[in-house]
Amino acid sequence: MNSNTLPIITTDRVVLRWVSENDIDSLYEVFSDPQVMRYWATPPYTTREAAVELQREIASGNENETMIKWGLALRDSDRLIGTATLFNLNLDNGRAEIGYALGRAHWGKGYMNEALQGLLTHAFEVMQLRRLEADVDPRNAGSIRTLERLGFQREGFLRERWHVNGEIQDAIFYGLLRREWLKSDPR
Repeated sequence: MNSNTLPIITTDRVVLRWVSENDIDSLYEVFSDPQVMRYWATPPYTTREAAVELQREIASGNENETMIKWGLALRDSDRLIGTATLFNLNLDNGRAEIGYALGRAHWGKGYMNEALQGLLTHAFEVMQLRRLEADVDPRNAGSIRTLERLGFQREGFLRERWHVNGEIQDAIFYGLLRREWLKSDPR
């Protein structure tokens, strides 16, 4: 998928779209914040060059279809405030994992919940995926609330799954099935 073929997902207040070179400063703002990256699988970025490389990785992953990563932008300004991703795509088995990050200035406003509703609708209704999974640090209460609000079910606890920034982290594994989403779609 390239910038012309990546599906654009629009909701009332946000849009999931291609991440361009124009978004590098916004990517750096999101991914260099230690609070945003607290429960991420990598440490916070320390240089703008890391955001340049992320933008390249996003473009390459989208073009090679090894992942689908959207920039999460505000509709009224088109300013990138986060990302939302489908990765570890396994189309033969109808499954993928989701990941997301949101700039701290936008926490608590429902933007990610709104964006993920659009992403889940696309994943289940357009891509016809059967199952989505999420891996969350058990201390990340905001992310857990978001997933549970969307209907994800806790399926497991993985002890000492990650080693990030010198810290060993556990993970809670969540899953959502297409039939559950279609039955309880919160739109």
